[in-house]
Amino acid sequence: MGRILPRLTAALSLLLLCASPLAAEPKHGIAMQGEPELPADFSHFDYVNPDAPKGGDVTYCVVGSFDNLNPFILKSLRTTARGMIDTVYGNFVFEPLMQRNADEAFGLYGLLADTADMSEDRRTIEFHLDPKAKWSDGEPVTPEDVLFTYDVFTEKGRPPYSDRMKKIARIEKTGERSVKFTFNDKADREFPLIIALTPILPRHAFDKETFDRTTLKPLIGSGPYTVAEVKPGDRIVFKRNPDYWGKDIPSKRGFDNFDRITIQYFLNANAQLEAFKKGLCAIDTETDPVKRERDMNFPAFKRGDVVAETFQTGIPPVVTGFLFNTRLPKFKNPVVRRALGMLYDFEWANKNLFGGRFTRTMSYWQGSELSALGHPASEKEKALLAHFPGRVPPDVMDGTWRPPVTDGSGQDRKALKAALDLLKSAGYRIEGGQMLDPDGKPFGFEILTASQEEERLAALYQRTLGKLGIAVTIRSLDGDQIQSRKQRFDFEALIGASGFNNSLSPGIEQIGRWGSSSAEAAGSFNLAGVADPAIDAAIEAMLNARTKEDYVAAVRVLDRLLISGAYMVPMQHNGEQWIAYWNYLNHPQKTPIFGYQLPTWWHKPK
Repeated sequence: MGRILPRLTAALSLLLLCASPLAAEPKHGIAMQGEPELPADFSHFDYVNPDAPKGGDVTYCVVGSFDNLNPFILKSLRTTARGMIDTVYGNFVFEPLMQRNADEAFGLYGLLADTADMSEDRRTIEFHLDPKAKWSDGEPVTPEDVLFTYDVFTEKGRPPYSDRMKKIARIEKTGERSVKFTFNDKADREFPLIIALTPILPRHAFDKETFDRTTLKPLIGSGPYTVAEVKPGDRIVFKRNPDYWGKDIPSKRGFDNFDRITIQYFLNANAQLEAFKKGLCAIDTETDPVKRERDMNFPAFKRGDVVAETFQTGIPPVVTGFLFNTRLPKFKNPVVRRALGMLYDFEWANKNLFGGRFTRTMSYWQGSELSALGHPASEKEKALLAHFPGRVPPDVMDGTWRPPVTDGSGQDRKALKAALDLLKSAGYRIEGGQMLDPDGKPFGFEILTASQEEERLAALYQRTLGKLGIAVTIRSLDGDQIQSRKQRFDFEALIGASGFNNSLSPGIEQIGRWGSSSAEAAGSFNLAGVADPAIDAAIEAMLNARTKEDYVAAVRVLDRLLISGAYMVPMQHNGEQWIAYWNYLNHPQKTPIFGYQLPTWWHKPK
C-alpha cells in the first residue's frame, strides 16, 4: 500500500495537470481572438485555386533601388531587394513558423511548424516543426535554427526583430523537432502570434560575425523560391524551387504558381508606367482614379490585352496624410497640430484633383467597429482614460468629431478663421503677413515629398497655410533619399503612407508606430516621434484584452487619442482596391478580407 499511494498521487497529479485550463495541446492553428476559423483537416485557404497551373514568368516593377539581400539588418531599411520577405509579392525566400490566413482578422496555420501548443494564459508556446520542412539546399529545418535566429536577431538584427528577446524569458529545444518559448511579464497576449510570424533563418548558412553587413550573395531560405539573378539597383530574379518542401501543405496549396519572378526597378513612377504600357511590367496599381483613367488609354488596354479590375476589401483604408515630427519644438503643442489639421482643404482636392471619387479619412480604423467615429465612449473606454483627464476633447469622446468641411472653392474663410482662433489661443499671431510663434519667431516648416502626386498635394496644403502667413517649403527627394531621412528622423513634415495600413486586428505593430519605446529607436516606424503614456496604456490594454468587448474598447481609445493628438493630417482614401494587369494573368474568384493576394495568381497556360 505504501508504494501504491505515491504512484496514485503522481497519477492524480498528472490528470489534474492535463485537466488544467493552462495546459496546452497541439493545434493546427492559433488565433488572436477565440479559435481559428478553419478546421484541422482543411485542405487549403478558400481564396486560392488549389489546382492553379504552375508555370510562366512574371515581372513586377517598383520605384527605387537596392544593394542588399538581407532584410533583417539595420542597413537594409533603405536598400534591401524586394521579395526576400514581402507583404505584397510574397515571402519568396524566408518563411515564418506559421502562415497567416488573409480571410481572418488574425488567424495562423501551420507552415514550418505543423502544430503549436499555446497555453491558455499565453505564457508559453511550443512549436512542432514539420518533419518535411527543409532549407533550399536540402538541409532540414531544426530547433537549432530557431534558437540561432533569435540569437542573431538580438545581437545583430534590426527592429522589430532585435527587440523580440525583451519579452522572452527563455527558448529551449524540447524534442528532436520541437522548440518552446516561455515569455516574461513584458509579453502580451498577441506576442505568441508575433513569434509564430517571425521569419526563421538557417544556422548553417549564416555567419553570426558578419550578419549585420550588407550582402548581394543569394541567401538560403526555406521559401518557395531561390535567388537566380542579382543586378544591383536594376533587378532581382527569383526561380521557383521544384523541390520546395511546402508545396502540398494546406496553408501553401494554390500559392507560388510562377516559375520565375522578376522584380524590376525604375528611377521614377513615369518610367515604371511606360514600361507597364509596353508589357515589361505585369501589373499597375495606381491609387489616383483620375490619373489611372488618363493612363489607361493606350493601345493594349483598348484591345483588351490589359484588364483593369477593382476588388472590395474588408479592412480599414490605408491612412495617408501630412505627418509632423513632434520631436521638434515647433510641433510639440497638440493645439498647434490640431490647427494645422484644419487647414487641409479636402473638398477642393476631391473636386479638382480626384473627380469626387475619394472619401475624407478621419479615423485610423474608419468604417469598422474599431473606429471611434460615431461611437460615444463606453464605460470601459472612460475607465481606460480616467488616468489621463482632458487628453481627449469632448467631441472626440462622444464620437461626433469631424474635420472642418469647406465649400470646395479654395476660398472658404470659415476654416481659416477657426484655425487662426486656435493658433491665437496657443499664443501665435500674424504680423506683417507672417505667422509668429509665442516667442515672436516666424512659424513655418518643410514638407518632404517622394513623387509628383505627393508634391501636388503638398502644394495644395502650402497654398492654404500661406493664407495664414505660415511659410511652407517643399523638397522633393527620390525614394532612397527620403527613406534614409525617415530612418534618421531627419525631417520636419512629410506625407506618411507606408506603415499606416491598419487591419481588423491591430496589435504589436502599434508599438512600433506610436509607442514611446520606439520614438527614438533608429529605423522605427514611429516617424511622428509619439511618446505619450496614454497611448502606451491604450496599446497595452489592447494587447492584453481577453474579450472582444475589452479589445474594441482599447482600440477605440487608441483611435481617440491619435485623432486628438493630431500627429498627422489624414487626407483621403478610395475604398476600392484597383489593379490593371496583362491578360496572361489570372486570379482566384474569391477576394479575402485583406484584398487580392498576388502570390495566389497564376499565368494562363498557352
